[in-house]
Amino acid sequence: MMSILATLQKNRMIPEIYKQMSREVLEERVREVKNKLGSKLFIPGHHYQKDEVIQFADATGDSLKLAQLSAENKEAEFIVFCGVHFMAETADILTSEQQKVFLPDMRAGCSMADMADIQQTEQAWEKLREIFGDTILPLTYVNSTAAIKSFVGAHGGATVTSSNAHTMVKWAFTQKERILFLPDQHLGRNTAFDLGVGLDEMAIWNPITNTLEFEDDVSKIKVILWKGHCSVHENFTIQNVIDVRDQHPNMKIIVHPECRREVVELADLAGSTSYIINAIENAEPGSEWAIGTEMNLVNRIIQTHPDKKIISLNPHMCPCLTMNRIDLPHLVWSLDTLEDASNHNIIKVDAEIALNAKLALDKMLANS
Repeated sequence: MMSILATLQKNRMIPEIYKQMSREVLEERVREVKNKLGSKLFIPGHHYQKDEVIQFADATGDSLKLAQLSAENKEAEFIVFCGVHFMAETADILTSEQQKVFLPDMRAGCSMADMADIQQTEQAWEKLREIFGDTILPLTYVNSTAAIKSFVGAHGGATVTSSNAHTMVKWAFTQKERILFLPDQHLGRNTAFDLGVGLDEMAIWNPITNTLEFEDDVSKIKVILWKGHCSVHENFTIQNVIDVRDQHPNMKIIVHPECRREVVELADLAGSTSYIINAIENAEPGSEWAIGTEMNLVNRIIQTHPDKKIISLNPHMCPCLTMNRIDLPHLVWSLDTLEDASNHNIIKVDAEIALNAKLALDKMLANS
């Protein structure tokens, strides 16, 4: 029997032939497979994907929207999710047993999601319950593993998106006195602050040291922030804002709430990916914008809005490295092997984990 490690290695190894194909050949192959499979194939593409991949997406959007569209697409037997691992997991949780979800490159993970594993979370919960008793409700950003979503669902909590985080945090405070917010501290801090929770009422849970970081009376704590972050959005800095204000005095700054609190505070606007896209679309021609989010998306916004002056808030920003693992060769490789009995690069969430994770997702949908 093949070991788990060997299986993962086998799934991750793209045959060399795909790397040697020209872009024209690869693109033609995608078109051939899409024409052959028709409605049996659905390709969702996240906003942060490369243009070479996003051009073939049947739908673009954020992770939850794409998972929901996958589930609504009942005719689609094959869901080839162009995003990262946790997104494909969510799609598998929401889709039917007759649908199969594939990730073109199994190495396409999310550094933020990986900052909270289930063992760390269970240890944290045990210690926090010792300190605070039954006064805490867990919330998790959808940018988390299925196991974390499942943990939250099993403990009465819910998932949140960057679009509905304010609504869900308000709801959580009607359920319990305190919130444990996983895994992105910045989204949790920015959201709670907007709702009137003081920074001195927020603590950090450090999963590496398994300790609560707070220097005052713990009874004051209302929000416990998991010490995790997005490696892309954390790279936007106060200095970036200062430079834009100095060099482009007429430019509005719009950022994602995964950015640090001090950056969000100095920006003109902050909101989800959809919020940013809509804000630019609705802006006056000739308006000027500096955008603090992932570079593939910023470049795409620049290309689609030539009537506006748009730059990245950080001129040295790189695209999301894990998102970029999904490229045209991996997409073609995945499409070529969809009908193989080996179920190459399939994403399948354990049934029990999926059940509780769906509880967390459903609770969010019911309350937002």
